[in-house]
Amino acid sequence: MVMPWPYPEFPFAGDEPEPDSEDIRLAALVAQRLSIDWTTRRQRIAVRVQNRVVILSGTVADRQARQAAGELAWDVPGVFDVCNALGLYSGRRERQ
Repeated sequence: MVMPWPYPEFPFAGDEPEPDSEDIRLAALVAQRLSIDWTTRRQRIAVRVQNRVVILSGTVADRQARQAAGELAWDVPGVFDVCNALGLYSGRRERQ
């Protein structure tokens, strides 16, 4: 099981700017909602926030979980937009 992890690795390195404290707060709130909701809590969802835009990535079991994740992110006060880039897990193994 992979839990949403809203914070980037510390210390900050490279050309990326340090995240705004409001973005960190929003990421934590979205991750908390995703981990509490029964539809999304056991899914592989990563949460990032840039300039109040929530970016959801990872894989989920079905369309219902994908839609629920997007709706939960939208319901967080202060979120300006949501980019739902979640993929669907096929559940089938490839033959070798």
